[in-house]
Amino acid sequence: MTTKILELPPNLPKSQNEEAGASKFCPGCGHGMVLKTLAFAIDELELKEKSVFGCDIGCSLLSWNYMDIDTVQTHHGRTTAVIYGVTRANPEAIGIAYMGDGGGLAIGAQHLVNAAVRGEKMLIVLVNNTNYGMTGGQMSPTTLPGQRTETTPYGRDCSVTGKPAKGAEMIAAIADSDKSYVARASVSNLRKLRSTFKKALKNVNEGGFSFVEVLSICPLNWRTNNVDTWARLQTMEEFFEVKEFVSREGL
Repeated sequence: MTTKILELPPNLPKSQNEEAGASKFCPGCGHGMVLKTLAFAIDELELKEKSVFGCDIGCSLLSWNYMDIDTVQTHHGRTTAVIYGVTRANPEAIGIAYMGDGGGLAIGAQHLVNAAVRGEKMLIVLVNNTNYGMTGGQMSPTTLPGQRTETTPYGRDCSVTGKPAKGAEMIAAIADSDKSYVARASVSNLRKLRSTFKKALKNVNEGGFSFVEVLSICPLNWRTNNVDTWARLQTMEEFFEVKEFVSREGL
């Protein structure tokens, strides 16, 4: 007697590149969840053919072939500038700049701030896992108070380094509320994350500026098991408030 194995094809969004194969990210990394959710949102709004995806240096560069849409991989911290250059050259394009907390809030902060002030027609996705993941887990702008990293082995001392940067709050304070969408979401709730991405993309499609910070996980550099990883994410959600900060009328 032979046993028949039921094989089901993976449920992949059309905007995800099936040929890229398995995720290139570390086991347990949140980037794959963020990208797949973003791809489903692009599909639902039928924006695949109009979208241009840009990825930064760092862990986010491993998304260079993840999406089945026009993609460009940029220098560190320059993704925002490259993508708003694309959308200025082609106003019909839906520009998506994808980066980590270091690329967005450290080396790329000047571009992020000015894109928000000018209201560039683009979506910036900033994945916050509170460390520089690809280079070994050093302290980043969003490292939590007391958090141990490769460069803060005794825990982050805010009296020395300052407090963690809160990207969504900063952008909400300077963005034009009449044309912007600013929110923070988390990989703990992918259904909510998808609806957040849909609002952000809809706003861009209608000529606005969108910024979504996503709280994510990095168990390899956090050195956490499943239970501790989830607990760390909950701690992040307590420190970085998950909500919509700016949502123009009609979204």
